Amino acid sequence: MATSTEGRLSRQEIVEACTTMLGADRVLTDEQTLKDNSADRYYKVDNLFGSYPLPLPAAVIQPSTAQQVAQILVFADTHAVPVVPKTGGSATEGGLETVVEDSVVVDGSAMDRILEINTEDMLATVQCGVGLERLETELRRQGYTTGHSPQSKPLAQLGGLVATRSIGQFSTLYGGIEDMLVGVETVFPNGEICRIKNVPRRAAGPDIRHLVLGNEGALNFITEVTVKIYRYFPENHRYYGYLLDDMRQGLSILRAVVTQGYRPSVARLYDPEDGQPHFGSFSGGRCVLVFVAEGPERLAAATGEGIEEVVAGFDGVDRVDDAVIEQWFTHLNWDVSKLQEERAEIRETLVNGFTTEISGNWSVIGDIYENALARIRREISAEFILLGGHSSHSYLNGTNMYFVYYYRIDVDPTLERATYHDPIQNIIVEETLKLGGSMCHHHGVGKHRTHFLAEEYGSSLYMLNTLKSAFDPRGTMNPGTIWP
Repeated sequence: MATSTEGRLSRQEIVEACTTMLGADRVLTDEQTLKDNSADRYYKVDNLFGSYPLPLPAAVIQPSTAQQVAQILVFADTHAVPVVPKTGGSATEGGLETVVEDSVVVDGSAMDRILEINTEDMLATVQCGVGLERLETELRRQGYTTGHSPQSKPLAQLGGLVATRSIGQFSTLYGGIEDMLVGVETVFPNGEICRIKNVPRRAAGPDIRHLVLGNEGALNFITEVTVKIYRYFPENHRYYGYLLDDMRQGLSILRAVVTQGYRPSVARLYDPEDGQPHFGSFSGGRCVLVFVAEGPERLAAATGEGIEEVVAGFDGVDRVDDAVIEQWFTHLNWDVSKLQEERAEIRETLVNGFTTEISGNWSVIGDIYENALARIRREISAEFILLGGHSSHSYLNGTNMYFVYYYRIDVDPTLERATYHDPIQNIIVEETLKLGGSMCHHHGVGKHRTHFLAEEYGSSLYMLNTLKSAFDPRGTMNPGTIWP
């Protein structure tokens, strides 16, 4: 078996070594599997039209234990074999792209055991490949919930959710994954298996969970996760919808609700364009404001009454039937059929859609929203089918803005990202950073926002770079993700 001329292992040697370690049934090398694992949704249009422009991985490895993950990572680190960690595969920013020749994708989806649901300590412990929807279904059967419900729930797995610092649609009440994570087991490229224990809180030095949260597979491979669970009271859900004429007024209402101490599980504001596909049957071209209150009956009632009282203090806001909001919310998540429909529609219509999410303080978020949309309309020559945005995650000091843009592809499909998506996303990020916001709220940096990293971090970039140098000095883990 010949080693490559640069001194690196050949593809054949990599596959043979991985097969020796894990067995042939856990080392996948068929061409379509390699193609499917060379990119994430960032390359969805290319892939739809049969183009797989990135280097195909040497293999997709499916370990079943943390010890096997450690074995693979040590082998890869020793022989300079790039590793791309993966679980559910619902990433959108290129974090799963195999951009270096002869990478291996380490797929944790085979580590799929629910290890414990502890209703006394209110904890659920699972392996990294457990699907969020599967865990949530089991918890709800017992009267509990994770409180975590991203639109990717039917696809997402717990390891990836922690690695990408995920957030869900109920975040205003339950928080993001960082608020839910209690303990974690993770593996570093030197083979060190580290377990952070499950305790309510501790002040024993820095919070080392954050060396794992959001690392996007560029520092370590998450093998086990423990999250909080909550009592679930679906019978107490209350739905509120309002129509108004101005996004800034809507942002003021969101701010008033949150800063007065109310915690609806859902607090969303759509501009007319972004709201049209969801609420077009009744919105009449106006902005749509949505709240959901949940929890124990008295708490849900008090939250709902507080929302109504806050909204009543603003002029020109009209209430809509609660039932239409409830109907919208029950059909909000992705599912496999929706993804298949999306793929078929892109092929048929050549209309593609992307999103870019950022965050900013209350004092600047309105300007970010207006400035970014104005620049896009001014600078991007495209046939936009939809160009708008919504706020879906609010905090005491600010909120996010989720820009949504659908355009007709009038170029070679393999050029659409460079022609449209990348320039649009760059404008949004540039306008956000100008006003002190964050370039990514929950999708992560991936490989396609790294060019803004220095501006995003400023003087604290030293801290981030030192983490990479300390934990992945050879650059084995997910090259090009977070760190350009």
